[in-house]
Parts: sequence; C-alpha cells; structure tokens
Amino acid sequence: MQTDLKFFQFEADFVESLRCIPMQVRYKLDTCGVKLKLHHWHELETAQREMLVETPCETAAQIAHYRDLLRRLVRDRSGETPKDLAVDSNPPWLRETVPDTVREKARSLDIAIGDRQWATLTPLQRFALLKLSRPSHENRNFYPAVQEFGLL
Repeated sequence: MQTDLKFFQFEADFVESLRCIPMQVRYKLDTCGVKLKLHHWHELETAQREMLVETPCETAAQIAHYRDLLRRLVRDRSGETPKDLAVDSNPPWLRETVPDTVREKARSLDIAIGDRQWATLTPLQRFALLKLSRPSHENRNFYPAVQEFGLL
C-alpha cells in the first residue's frame, strides 16, 4: 500500500499536531495486530509519533519491525504494553465487494457506493471508509471522505 498521500484532507483539523491517530497509522496497527489506545499515543513524543507515521509496514519483515517498535515505544513511555489485536488474513478493505457497514452508512446519506467504485479505491481509502462507517464519534468524517475519494 505505498502511497504519496500522507494524510487525508478530512484529517486536516488534527494531523498537523498529530493529536489523534491518523488513518495511515491506524491501518498499520490493524496490519501488525496492536491495539494502541489514544492515551498511549498522547504519551509519545512528537518525534515518536512522526516515526510511526513514516515507518513502513507492508512486508512481513516491516510488519514485525513496526510491531516491535510500537510496543517498545509505548512500553518505554507509559510502562504499559499495548494489547494484541487479531490480524485478519483477508481484511474487508482488501476484498472486492463493498462491506455492509460502508454500504449502509453511505445509504443513510443517500449515497450509493458500488463494487466498481470500491475497486478504484486504494486499500488505505477503503480502510478509512470502513473505520468511518462504524458507529462512533468520528463517523462525521464519512461524508467528507466519500467526497475526497471522488465517490459522489
């Protein structure tokens, strides 16, 4: 999932300070199987947060390195070890069909996202839509994301 895009436009209100965990880091967390709590993120120094943004997490070796790096940084800063997450060998953002949660969230906004449109998105864009389609405080960014990804 190599991309020149560091952050999405819908993240613009918080990425400069990295006060929230950006989608690309959340993608890496799901890829390497680590549950990073927001308070752990806040305990990291800015340079450490930037390192987690910049460090690749694509190949098996990179994923293992990222996991070890992340766990060490959190342990060194907080004294806690982040919990493990199960890693899906076939995550929904890599599948060919639009997941139900994304389809339903889009439908609630009178938007139709078809499988053809889904296929044009990068894995990170798909991941973002999945995260933003879950019922939570951040799903207000679903519409801006759909707009940003050219799905309207």
